[in-house]
Amino acid sequence: MGPGGDPVVAPSVREVALESNQEALEFVHKLRDGHIDIVIFMTGVGVRALARVVESICPQSQLANLLNQVTIVARGPKPVAALREMAVRVSLSVPEPNTWRDLLRMLDERKDTSPLQGCRIAVQEYGVSNPELLAGLEQRGARVFPVCVYQWALPEDTGPLQAVVTSIIRGEVHALLVASSIQIRHLFQVAESMACASALHDALAQVVIASIGPLTSEELRSRGLNVDMECAHPKMGFLVQEAAEKSGQILQQKKRAKTARE
Repeated sequence: MGPGGDPVVAPSVREVALESNQEALEFVHKLRDGHIDIVIFMTGVGVRALARVVESICPQSQLANLLNQVTIVARGPKPVAALREMAVRVSLSVPEPNTWRDLLRMLDERKDTSPLQGCRIAVQEYGVSNPELLAGLEQRGARVFPVCVYQWALPEDTGPLQAVVTSIIRGEVHALLVASSIQIRHLFQVAESMACASALHDALAQVVIASIGPLTSEELRSRGLNVDMECAHPKMGFLVQEAAEKSGQILQQKKRAKTARE
């Protein structure tokens, strides 16, 4: 909207540990027994959470030694940084915008020298499962072991999120910045609990929707929502800056289009 905009912040996610860490413990046993060839780390938070979860049976220094014996793939700069903190060597880093498609494309480019057929791949999942990535790896002949060490839940207090839903429906929100797919899922989950998901969907047609990147845009479009802008680099700073620069013009275009339809 440019200078003078009034930001409204509503927490939409809360990170919670899984009640059972069986997958993480089994992952360590597979590593020790030499039954893992490649480990794919999706998030920096997930790297650190995994290390904490398995610490009772595998101290961090031992975990680092085990990981350094296999191929390590990091989805982007955050898992790369977390792995380096542990002194783990990153074999492959997925280029921007760091989506699961970019990950598979990168592996495909190396299939002549590093084929996936028969490879045993552990995938550290990040709050919600990524069935497309798992299926893509399996289609390439890999044996895949998901390792989910934490998940996303709604905030304990959903009041601010409910207030945002109401404000959007009333037409009081002009731009919506979405930094992850789970945020939009939770927005609609709260709207459904308020029996106004359809009204929210209709109201968002008149709101400038700014997405942080392709994965989030995919979630928005799957819900029948228009992505009015996707930032050049999938980082919060770019999202805020580009939304501030472009939202005003996009909003005016939406208003003119609505007037023309009426």
